[in-house]
Amino acid sequence: MTNWRKSSYSGDGNNCVEVGTGVGIRDSKAPATHLPVSAQAWTAFLKVASAEVSAAVEQ
Repeated sequence: MTNWRKSSYSGDGNNCVEVGTGVGIRDSKAPATHLPVSAQAWTAFLKVASAEVSAAVEQ
């Protein structure tokens, strides 16, 4: 069993993406399925997303 977590920005709603450590990502509205994501791919995604947020804040 995987512990799924969602962003603290999601609040109590069910309209979010959840992350399962070592498993992947899933849509909270369709929790029966998930998209497998490797640790390397997740790290690369976070690096790009973080850079995008930083660039937006600087503008």
